[in-house]
Amino acid sequence: MFQDFKYSILVTILCVGLAIWWGATTSMGIATAIFLVLVLGIMEVSLSFDNAVVNASVLKEMDEKWQKLFLTVGILIAVFGMRLVFPIVIVAIATGLGTIDVMSMALNNPEEYSRHLMESHAGIAAFGGMFLLLVFLSFMFDNEKDVHWIHAIEERMSAMGKLDVISVLLALIALFLLQEFLPISDETRLTVLVAGLAGVVLYIAVSSLDVFFEDEAEGEAVVKSVKRNGLAGFLYLEVLDASFSFDGVIGAFAITKDVVIIMLGLAIGAMFVRSLTVHLVHKGTLDEYIYLEHGAHYGIGALAFIMLFSIHYHIPEVITGLIGVTFIVLSIVSSLRHKKKLLAAA
Repeated sequence: MFQDFKYSILVTILCVGLAIWWGATTSMGIATAIFLVLVLGIMEVSLSFDNAVVNASVLKEMDEKWQKLFLTVGILIAVFGMRLVFPIVIVAIATGLGTIDVMSMALNNPEEYSRHLMESHAGIAAFGGMFLLLVFLSFMFDNEKDVHWIHAIEERMSAMGKLDVISVLLALIALFLLQEFLPISDETRLTVLVAGLAGVVLYIAVSSLDVFFEDEAEGEAVVKSVKRNGLAGFLYLEVLDASFSFDGVIGAFAITKDVVIIMLGLAIGAMFVRSLTVHLVHKGTLDEYIYLEHGAHYGIGALAFIMLFSIHYHIPEVITGLIGVTFIVLSIVSSLRHKKKLLAAA
């Protein structure tokens, strides 16, 4: 177990050390800096626990080369790309300022930086929410899925999955209803529509990359064996992580406006999510707890709707984190009961 989490522990020590230095050189203070960094790390893990489970379901199909790439290049993209660079790019686009000016604003005027980032929340939430909604719907409408947790719902949805486009169709209907009935301005309404459609397009593009692996001689079997493997799987995982990180970055500003502390705290959380993903793969946890992947997808579905409704309504981050953890815990309990029944029958 230590082997899977050793880099996360090292990164935590490094980030806490940097937080001590930052707290000592600013008016924040050392104790406050350490506390905020650890709180942000825990928040990120709680928000992304179901992300780790879904990551593991994809990562276990990858070969060792792509697994290592996900844990090296992927973590750099996750920590520095999505938690630091992406928010700066968003604010730069929103304000028309250069990236250097935005970085200066983030360090010297974090309140203004936070305000600009919050003003972009509608587009970010629509994009990430639609992508996560399609992740959830695609799992639920998979007509080849033969393990069902909540049978009354999942068996019917799985049967309806014979219609290939049903996930995209329902996601678009949800987007149009949301765009039509949310009490938002016309400008925000257009932003939500465009960003939501971009999320749908990106999901379709990433999920369709497996067609490049198709072998005409062997047909669909080859596609199934490499689906979400290699480059396709790597891109899918990075976009999925990005969708989860939006919520974490926005939520972090409710705890502190200090960009350095936010980056350090979210970096700790992102590392532990990566390590947890690897641990689940190495331990074969998804095979042992057969409903765990189901619970994670229900958590993702709940997060998708929370992100979409957060366009107008404020939803506390603690609720977002608890919903995902609750589904995970319930799925583990159900898995243990299922295993007990099998043993009793045997």
